[in-house]
Amino acid sequence: MVKEREFYKTLFKIALPVAFQSFLSVGVNMLDNIMVGYFSPEELSGVAMANQLTVFISFFIRGINGSSSLMISQYWGKGDMESIKKLFAIIVKFCFKVIFCVTAVLFLFPRGALRIFTDNGDIITYGSMFLKIVCISYLFQTLSDGLAAMLRSVEIVNITIVLTSVSFVTNLTLNYALIFGHFGFPAMGVRGAAIATVIARAAELSVALYFVLKIEKKVHFRIKDIFKKDKLLTKDFHKYGLPALIGDLQWGLIGTVRGMVIGRCGTEMMSANSITETVMSLAFAFTTGLSNAACIVTGKSIGESADGNYKKTKEYSNTIQILFSAAGFVMAATFFGARGLFASFYRGMTPEIRALAKTLLGIGAVSIAGTAYHASCFTGINRGAGDTKFVFKVDMVCGWLIVVPSMLLARFVFHLPLPVIFFTTRIDQYFKWIIALIRLRGDKWIKNVTRELKVENGELREDAV
Repeated sequence: MVKEREFYKTLFKIALPVAFQSFLSVGVNMLDNIMVGYFSPEELSGVAMANQLTVFISFFIRGINGSSSLMISQYWGKGDMESIKKLFAIIVKFCFKVIFCVTAVLFLFPRGALRIFTDNGDIITYGSMFLKIVCISYLFQTLSDGLAAMLRSVEIVNITIVLTSVSFVTNLTLNYALIFGHFGFPAMGVRGAAIATVIARAAELSVALYFVLKIEKKVHFRIKDIFKKDKLLTKDFHKYGLPALIGDLQWGLIGTVRGMVIGRCGTEMMSANSITETVMSLAFAFTTGLSNAACIVTGKSIGESADGNYKKTKEYSNTIQILFSAAGFVMAATFFGARGLFASFYRGMTPEIRALAKTLLGIGAVSIAGTAYHASCFTGINRGAGDTKFVFKVDMVCGWLIVVPSMLLARFVFHLPLPVIFFTTRIDQYFKWIIALIRLRGDKWIKNVTRELKVENGELREDAV
């Protein structure tokens, strides 16, 4: 265990605000589920199916922000602020273009998108009402999350609490008003939930822009910086950042396949799975914060090691792994013990749905210990160290050669019980921690992705690699 007080101060200075942000961010979606869950299983399932696409978009945004963090944090260790601004401009423009196209498709063809998951007409109707509106929030989320990721990478983290608090409070208030019809508003049901989410994300982005453009002085980012270009840094983003993006994106695709399988298991399973997935997301709020902190601390230590001696990086890695393990076991025990309480929150559901959700939560809780360790290592230590290609390969093999075949066989070939089908959707979480542990024993995972750059005529030029 590292004994440097400054290490723990930096780690938790980043981890705790990001954990709180993750907790509230999940809470925004959870509010939609719980409040809509007061109506009917079909409405809850419709929102849940639409949120499958929201999760897919979130994986894409998370992958972009992950690639941003791994590169910016290493340049932060070198103190190269000009490269940081250029990298952010490159990454956020790429992300926004993609999300704009996706949003346009979902806005125009919401019913067609939801038919991927289910053929139940009522669920598609409710889901399309929600999706057609909520997809607009993806544009706001892309920009606000991108700004937050850049700030986290240079150790400005307290603003993330403000951003997510604004989004959470706005969504909570407007959900209450628009879903049920309070404060003089009409009761709009699932449409009200979607409108509340859009307004909440817009408010979050407004605060983020005001902070970055008017208050923050460390990066000193300005609107004109978004138009900056650089061929070398773009090349590096493609080399190191895209594997992180594609890795997260393919898990989004696997989540889509999971949604298709669950969607063919009936309304009861869809509702119980919606409850389970939402609650499970809460379990990883602290882990998300710790992995973000690990990514930044690891990347910064590599950027600071101009002599190529990464002893400190390895010591940091060992300590963070111990913290991951401890957090995983605590969360697994907590959520297993509280699974009945979580299921009871959904009062509009039938006793059968709540009982199934309790069973699924038990299965998911057991996997948390392994997930907290390997996911945090892969998205934290490995990503911060530039080891994105290895993580990409592991995710591809585990996802497409193990998880997807297991789900399809369990549901469509062997017609196994619903809890067993759910188990197959998480089967990789029980062994991937072994791969992460072995990988971090050596030093092949440490890769310095920065360049020695100099400015010529306003353009960054490569001096030495």
